[in-house]
Amino acid sequence: MSMFAIVVIAVVVVIAAAVLFIGLGRRGDNRGLKRRFGPEYDHALAGHNGDTEAAGQELGERVRRYGSLKERPLSPEDREQYVAQWARIQEQFVDSPHKAVTEADALLARLAQDRGFPSGEQFDEQLAALSVHHAGQVHGYRGVHAAVRGQSGTEEMREAMVEARGLFAALATEEPADSDRHRSQPPDDHGRAPTAHGRHHTKGSGT
Repeated sequence: MSMFAIVVIAVVVVIAAAVLFIGLGRRGDNRGLKRRFGPEYDHALAGHNGDTEAAGQELGERVRRYGSLKERPLSPEDREQYVAQWARIQEQFVDSPHKAVTEADALLARLAQDRGFPSGEQFDEQLAALSVHHAGQVHGYRGVHAAVRGQSGTEEMREAMVEARGLFAALATEEPADSDRHRSQPPDDHGRAPTAHGRHHTKGSGT
């Protein structure tokens, strides 16, 4: 075998190994992103027509942009107001579903902004930032936002509200950093906030 042939074979082997290494690296990165983002990874994949590389690049960019974002705590007063507002919106859904999802969409946007996320005026940017820190709960917010702007039926709006409650709870029930007296407890199924003694109440309620 000539020296030229040996060199060609060696070059081919090196190139093949590099391609394999890069491919394995990308698959490994995507596995990590899939573990981190869960259903949001599947949503990004669908948005790129199954292109795993493009989906991975999009989610990786989200992590680079928003991974270092620090969530601001809510004061106990602000938290109580948000919980009371959410409870009122849930009660309103029975008589006015579209109005309820519209108000829920606006409330989630304000709450996310108060916690330190981008303004809700740029929904896609806010959702991208939220997905990095609350990947398992952003689907409901997306559903509510879509319901406000689409032709969703009552059942679809109800499902969106139920799913959005997960993001609301994640953003509203975290214990404020400056308070050791208020232990974080999620609102109950009626959206009522817990008192210091563990009982639930809505703002202005004596129960």
